[in-house]
Amino acid sequence: MATKQKAKAVARRKAKAEAPPHGVVRHVRMSPRKMRVVANLVRGKTVDDAMAMLKHMPKKGAEIIRKLLISAVANAEHKGINDVDQMTIRDCNVDNGPILKRWMPRSMGRANRIQHRTSYVTVTVTEA
Repeated sequence: MATKQKAKAVARRKAKAEAPPHGVVRHVRMSPRKMRVVANLVRGKTVDDAMAMLKHMPKKGAEIIRKLLISAVANAEHKGINDVDQMTIRDCNVDNGPILKRWMPRSMGRANRIQHRTSYVTVTVTEA
């Protein structure tokens, strides 16, 4: 039993080491729908083009994805990819995070539910 668990752990570590460099940020207090607008614009672009776009974009999600892109490029450099100028954004995924549920009092003793949505964002970079 213990050998199966060790084998699975080794396989997970090997798969993680072979995975392309990426950055992940979780529990972003912004709805995934708003973040996807920015993510769709930078997907498939080179890192330099994406950074220029994100720097001048007037959206809150642009700053979050820009910081995440910097992290993904740093991870790529750490993994040994030296040619940062030729990197492209392979994937930029925005998934639903946990929803924070709150209540707002309304008239006649009623209450409406307010949902504060969160996002999980993943940016994967590869060499062109």
